[in-house]
Amino acid sequence: MTKTHQRIGILTSGGDCPGLNAAIRAVVSHATLTFGWEVLGIPYATQGLLDRKAVALTVHGLDMRGIDPLLSTGGTILGSINRGPTEARADEIIEGYRALDLDALIGIGGDGSLAILSQLARKGGWNFVGIPKTIDNDVAVTERSIGFDTAVNTLVDALHKLSYTAASHDRVMVVETMGRDSGHLALHAGIAGGADVILIPEIPYTIGGVRKKLDELRDRWGHRFAIVVVAEGAKTLSGESRAYTDAQGEIRLRGIGNYIADEICRYTKNTIEARVTVLGHVQRGGTPSAFDRVLASALGKAAVDLVADERFGQVVVWKNGEVADVSIAEVCAQSPTYVDPQSCLVKTARGLGIYMGELNTTAIAPLVGSIAR
Repeated sequence: MTKTHQRIGILTSGGDCPGLNAAIRAVVSHATLTFGWEVLGIPYATQGLLDRKAVALTVHGLDMRGIDPLLSTGGTILGSINRGPTEARADEIIEGYRALDLDALIGIGGDGSLAILSQLARKGGWNFVGIPKTIDNDVAVTERSIGFDTAVNTLVDALHKLSYTAASHDRVMVVETMGRDSGHLALHAGIAGGADVILIPEIPYTIGGVRKKLDELRDRWGHRFAIVVVAEGAKTLSGESRAYTDAQGEIRLRGIGNYIADEICRYTKNTIEARVTVLGHVQRGGTPSAFDRVLASALGKAAVDLVADERFGQVVVWKNGEVADVSIAEVCAQSPTYVDPQSCLVKTARGLGIYMGELNTTAIAPLVGSIAR
């Protein structure tokens, strides 16, 4: 039976993305207006539980003189972390849930965050519900995760702008996108943005194949410029990832775009001029798209309904244009999801004349979970 009064917590974990605030807004609105519950925002994910910190969230507390900014605000008002001493201090984090006197916790995160939070929930006996978010769109079972649509739109806008400078100078523009293990973002944006070449972790390629495409553009269509989209997790010809170690000792992906540009120039004996644009974290920022706002609102509302029905250990997902829910265990077991080389969108790209690598070679297995953002 549903309690007459509850105190629920909400947190955002992992990398930020557009639409997180819209999901927070939906949770707070539905929980307070429909059920009369108290909602506590947990700052900086598990760090907030560790520090026993929370802020009361109310509908009118989220607006500015009656104007509600959360639908259109990027990032997360609660802050987020994608690393920390979670395993070493798991017992303290678990006790934070009880210290804040929570009846349930809603966590918004990617597959890694959802897995960690669900493990804590099982160990600590939390009542937990998950909401999927990630610009990589690699959380299993759900067709869309919060943030992906906006990131695609951001990339498409960048590709549109780069096309004009590429055409003006007869250059090949190599655009490095996010996509650590999966190429969903590069694939969608490349198709929508008119790319000539799309390189992703799931499909091997050759520089000869890229050169053949560039020659076709010149010889058949008279185009002396091109747009090459490459996901950061794509491998070199020898199957290696391009990465660097930052000042904090974290290994981070970067450099495959420069590698591709250099290989194109070397292969063509510098007859082609290639320039590189690494969009980086700009893909995570900005105003969420209309679809991400609708998606976040629908998933946030559904997460509250799961709490009301006491159906815990579930993740709300988007399937066939509607909200559904599945067990966290199922989502974690199947995540992350990769681009199927035989999928409709890959076939669409090839049908549009986009070079997407070789059909007759074995795909290089993604380097899962070893590179930090």
